[in-house]
Amino acid sequence: MEGQEIDVFRTVFDEHYPIVRRKLMALIQDEAAAEDLAQEVFIRLYRNPPDDPAAIGAWLHRVLTRIGYDYMSKQIRERKLKEKQEQYFDRREQLLSSGEEIVLKRMDQEEVREWMDELPERDRQLLMLKYSGYSYAEIAEELNVRPPLVGSMLSRATSKLRRKVQGKSAPQS
Repeated sequence: MEGQEIDVFRTVFDEHYPIVRRKLMALIQDEAAAEDLAQEVFIRLYRNPPDDPAAIGAWLHRVLTRIGYDYMSKQIRERKLKEKQEQYFDRREQLLSSGEEIVLKRMDQEEVREWMDELPERDRQLLMLKYSGYSYAEIAEELNVRPPLVGSMLSRATSKLRRKVQGKSAPQS
């Protein structure tokens, strides 16, 4: 741009910048972003001015509107992307935590199986049937014992298992 064109640009800038900035501020509701976008409008004016200098107000309005709407669309896209990422990481964290819970549960089950394997066969069967949801009557039928005996047999088997657990978890000296 030549010296005279620069002077014309400065005059247009000084006259229209406050209006462009105010319209952008009203459109996007963010003062800092409105400042940046207003500068972008005038950079576009500097690089590619309209053919008709009399239409500069309309040209500026059209460009600032387009830039403002593009900015808002970009903000919406970024917010949606951020929400999707947060949801993804929340789900991933839940899956990992539930995965950890599954591993811990399996470890606990393995430990319980080891303790159960150390019990006599009949006690192991009693406890397995009880914790599989069998009623006392069903357990009695399965093990060929009288139903009144199941409660005391379960109590003894549970005590044996408890002693095994306490013996294994007691600190070794």
